[in-house]
Amino acid sequence: MQKKTAPAASDAFDAPDISAFQEACLLVSGGRAPAGSWLQEMAAGRDVWAVDHGLDACRKAGILPDRLIGDGDSAKPASWQWAKEQNVPIAKFPVEKDDTDTQLALKMAKGAGFPAAIVTGAFGGRFDHALSTMMSCAFAPLPCLVSDERETLVFVRGGETLQVTPKIAPKAISLLPFTAVCEGVTLQGTHWPLKNAVLTQKSMRAVSNVLEKGHDSLTISLEDGLLGLCFVWKE
Repeated sequence: MQKKTAPAASDAFDAPDISAFQEACLLVSGGRAPAGSWLQEMAAGRDVWAVDHGLDACRKAGILPDRLIGDGDSAKPASWQWAKEQNVPIAKFPVEKDDTDTQLALKMAKGAGFPAAIVTGAFGGRFDHALSTMMSCAFAPLPCLVSDERETLVFVRGGETLQVTPKIAPKAISLLPFTAVCEGVTLQGTHWPLKNAVLTQKSMRAVSNVLEKGHDSLTISLEDGLLGLCFVWKE
């Protein structure tokens, strides 16, 4: 696989900790479509894979994907035909299958040798689809970052420390446990810091935080578990 030179994973970040995403593929899924200008900027220099209905977002933004993956049950027939006419490689799967289209795309991205995946078109839309996509990204076979111009979700695992300097101050910062328990959570640089805290899925209380006045970055670490670090710029 010949990898392209890509821009930063997101205009929101200046964080060397997520350097693996410099060479990530961009998966455009079928939830809330990102703004066309944002998608065009993110797609520049990257391999772009459309995941079924995500093909409609690519076509609307004038982006020809490098690959189309899915069962064809949600993308517009005209978009699917457009992809065929443009000779886009298509990985077509039956509608009756165990894995979702996004799960298949993540496995294929891993198999293609990408070090990470950026998933967009994942927020909004049907709740069951959105939750399935977030959980699939959290436990994917390669590192994932979920993002559009309104929200970004980064995953932090036990034993990791992540420092993030948002280029634009977020309206909200939330911690979302993706395992039943996240232990030893330490958060610095926010209005409500944490030190060696325990967060659980039964009580998701570490939401709607903000950067501390005078701070432009935050640092988060945890000893055990899988935690989602969510930034919101626009509701």
